[in-house]
Amino acid sequence: MIKINLVREGRAVRGTGVAPVAAAAAVSTPGGASNVNNIIVLAFVVLGALAAGGYYVYYNRALAEKQAVVEQKALEAQKLEAIINEVQDYQRRKDSLQQRIDLINQLKQNQKGPVRIMDQISRDLPDLVWIDSMDIIGGRIALNGRGLNPNAIALFVENIKKDPYFEEPSLGTMTQISQVPLVYSFDMNFAFTYAPKTAAPPPAAPGTTTAAPGAAPAGQ
Repeated sequence: MIKINLVREGRAVRGTGVAPVAAAAAVSTPGGASNVNNIIVLAFVVLGALAAGGYYVYYNRALAEKQAVVEQKALEAQKLEAIINEVQDYQRRKDSLQQRIDLINQLKQNQKGPVRIMDQISRDLPDLVWIDSMDIIGGRIALNGRGLNPNAIALFVENIKKDPYFEEPSLGTMTQISQVPLVYSFDMNFAFTYAPKTAAPPPAAPGTTTAAPGAAPAGQ
C-alpha cells in the first residue's frame, strides 16, 4: 500500500508560492535589456535612412541645378554659333563683293591704260612722223615707226623724254628705207606710268640766294 502525504506537499507549495514569481522576474530581466538594444538599433537605422534620404534629395537637387546650367550654356552656345555663322557668311559675301570690285577696277584700269598711252603718244608725235606698230608688255612700250627726216624723229624722242607719263626713251636703230620720197624707219622702247612724274624745280641762278619764307629782303 502506498501512502501520500498531501499536507506536506501542500505546505511546500504554499511555502514556495513567491518563488515562481521571483524566478519569472529573474528570467524576464535579460529580455528587457534586449528590447532596449533593439530600440536603439532601430533608432540608428531610422536615422541612417533619414540621412540617406536627405542626401539623396540634396544630390538630386544639385544634379538638377547642374543639368539646368548645362542646358542654359548649351542654348547660349547654339545662339553664339548662329551669330558666328552669320558673321562668317557676311564676311564671305563681303570678300566676294570686294573681289568683284577689284576685278572691275582692274578691267577699267586695263582699258584706260592703252587709251591713255595712245593719247599721250599722239600728243607727242610731231609732224612728218607716224607709228607703224606698238606693243605694250608689262610696263614698257616698244614701237616701230617712220619719219620723213631724222630731225622729226629726234623731236619725237625728245617729246617722249619730256612727257611726265613716260620714262627715258631708248632709240634703237634709224635706217633710211626710201630715197624718193626720203623715208627713215626707227624703233624705240620706253617705260610708262599711270601717275605723272613731278617736275623738279629749276636750279637757282648763280650768285643768288633763296630767302626763307617770311624773311625780309636783303638791304632793308
